[in-house]
Amino acid sequence: MPFLRSRTPFLPWNPTLAGLEFPFHSSAARKGKTMSENTLTIRDNRTGKEYVVPVENDTIKAMDLRKIKVNPEDFGLMTYDPAFLNTASCKSKITFIDGDKGILEYRGYPIEQLAEKSSFLEVAWLLWNGELPTKGELDEFTRHVTHHTYLHENIKKLMEGFRHDAHPMGMLQSTVGALSTFYPSAKQVNDPRQRAHHTIRLIAKMPTIAAFAYRHSIGFPYVYPDNELSYVGNFLSMLRKMSEPKYKVNPVLERALDVLFILHADHEQNCSTNAMRAISSAQTDPYSSLSGAISALYGPLHGGANEAVLTMLREIGTINNVPAFVKEVKEGQGEKKLMGFGHRVYKNYDPRAKVIKGLADQVFEVTGKNPLLTIAVELERIALQDDYFVKRKLYPNVDFYSGLIYEAMGFPPDYFTVLFAIGRTAGWLAQWHEMVNDPDQKIARPRQVFLGPARRDYVPVEKR
Repeated sequence: MPFLRSRTPFLPWNPTLAGLEFPFHSSAARKGKTMSENTLTIRDNRTGKEYVVPVENDTIKAMDLRKIKVNPEDFGLMTYDPAFLNTASCKSKITFIDGDKGILEYRGYPIEQLAEKSSFLEVAWLLWNGELPTKGELDEFTRHVTHHTYLHENIKKLMEGFRHDAHPMGMLQSTVGALSTFYPSAKQVNDPRQRAHHTIRLIAKMPTIAAFAYRHSIGFPYVYPDNELSYVGNFLSMLRKMSEPKYKVNPVLERALDVLFILHADHEQNCSTNAMRAISSAQTDPYSSLSGAISALYGPLHGGANEAVLTMLREIGTINNVPAFVKEVKEGQGEKKLMGFGHRVYKNYDPRAKVIKGLADQVFEVTGKNPLLTIAVELERIALQDDYFVKRKLYPNVDFYSGLIYEAMGFPPDYFTVLFAIGRTAGWLAQWHEMVNDPDQKIARPRQVFLGPARRDYVPVEKR
């Protein structure tokens, strides 16, 4: 089949919705306060001086602290916040999370409603444009994505150069980065039409690259896209098709994977999204930036948690061993950890985990029950009733059941994060568009607290 060249670039981009303007309503207005009341008074006990700093959206600008000095020649006060635990690096309209209440919303829509009623491509449009598409817009968007699923043959040859046991995330990261050399127009990041064009390309080509990486790992020939199938159906065909003329997609598994892509589509300013924004702030092309985001997701503390859940469940072995395992976790004996519980953001039940738990039953009716499921259910039951975990707000997160579903569908553990990346591509690109259009954003360049030696003179080696 020939490589399908692009048609006229598709431009669904609405600059107002997407973030050219940021008409945020201040917290003062929401609470009925005047702007003069919505300030913070800081007293510097070193000098006795007081400073008044505006409060907007329950935040202060870090640069406002720079005027707090002991001497006029001082640099000024900075904040020290390793890992951005309490620092907002951007304003965003894309994803809202209330971790204490277990709320996740894309553009205001609850994740539970989107998982039940929407499709991944519709959610991708929503994240990108700010509103749900009309039927005509969704049909046109789907058509453009469908016709960009093919990879240049040279990309296929590049992937053939990886070792047979190459990690699929490494293959994905490298191949996406290589695409930047095939599409030099992607460097025109300030051109809305070019951004739209390459956004569609990336959403379209990620499943193809991911499928080729999987086929490479098992030594099977690559399967070209079938553009008569749905986005997820085509992905499953490229993964599973053998000698049959047409791959028959199981609708239950197709829908399950579509929902999993939706659940992973965006999650506010996480590690990989922060990496996407930071790299893109240098006006880097989207392929190179997204390759960096994939690298961040590759880390076991970010994208590899569901694999760790399976490892834990296998170590437990049987349902009878669950109480002893929980006891060891609570007593801190050895290195036992409760994987798949708790989250940096959520201090309540992860709303995505509730959706996945219901999804698991549907998948297991087709694939057969994963033998680890009974252990997982018992572990969850005990943990949710134990004061030790309840007081620490350790509730199941999205990774607790997703690995069980992926394994039941026949995916090897090292492929789980690749599936995560396919869904998250939509969010990464939406965040990129928003960052490019945000007039407050500049090239990312955090400060540091320097604790090294004071100035000193070089000493020749013979005198040391």
